[in-house]
Amino acid sequence: MLKLYIGNKNYSSWSMRPWVLLKQAGIVFEEVRVRFDSFDAQSEFKRTIGAVSPTAKVPVLVDGDLVVWDTLAIAEYVAETHSDKKLWPTDAKARARARSVCAEMHSGFTALRSHCPMNIEANLVDTGALIWRDQAGVRADVQRLVEMWSALLQEHGGPLLFGEFTVADAYFAPVCMRLHTYALPVPATIRAYVDRVRTLPGVQAWIDEALAEKDFLDFEEPYRLRHTEG
Repeated sequence: MLKLYIGNKNYSSWSMRPWVLLKQAGIVFEEVRVRFDSFDAQSEFKRTIGAVSPTAKVPVLVDGDLVVWDTLAIAEYVAETHSDKKLWPTDAKARARARSVCAEMHSGFTALRSHCPMNIEANLVDTGALIWRDQAGVRADVQRLVEMWSALLQEHGGPLLFGEFTVADAYFAPVCMRLHTYALPVPATIRAYVDRVRTLPGVQAWIDEALAEKDFLDFEEPYRLRHTEG
C-alpha cells in the first residue's frame, strides 16, 4: 500500500495536494501525519521526516522501497501507476497545459504564498483586507489566477479546470483555501470555482480533519498574533 507522509492539515499546503489527489481519485493509501513542532534541524519533525526523505520535508510518498518527494513528482508517479484514474487530461495539448499551470504554481505565486499562508480553521477577513490594500504582489498573483482559471473554465466548460477532476484541481486546492480564508476579492465565476473545489469529497475530508486538529502553532501564525496584539 502507498504511504503518504504529511504535516499538519491546517497549515501544510504542500501536503494537501497529493493527499487530495489520492483521496479524490479513490486510491487507497496509508497516511502518516508528522506534527510540525519546529523546523530546526534537531526537531522531532525534521528527525522523523529526515529518516524517510533526503529533503526532510513533507509530503513524501513511499511505495515499497521507492521514496518519492516533491509534489509534482508524486503527482506524476501516481498518475502513471494509476492510469485508469485519468489524473491528467487525456488530450495531449490539454495535458501539456495542465502540467504548465501546475509547474507555474509550483515555482510561482510567491507573494500570495508568503503573505497568505494556508490556515483552514481561521477567519482572516480583516487581515486579508490589509494584505490586499498593501501588497501589490498579492494583487498581481490573484489577477494571474483569475486570468488562468477563467480561460481554462471557459475552454473546457467546467465544472473544474479541465472539465473533470485532474491533478490541476488538487494542485490549486490550497490556493482555494487561501482565497476563502482571507476573503480576497475575485469575480463570481472564480468564487464559484473555489466553492466547487471546497465541496469535492476529497477536499472536504481534508478540511474536516484540519478543523478537528485544533493544534495552534504560533510560528505558523505570526500574522494572527500581530493582529491580536495590535
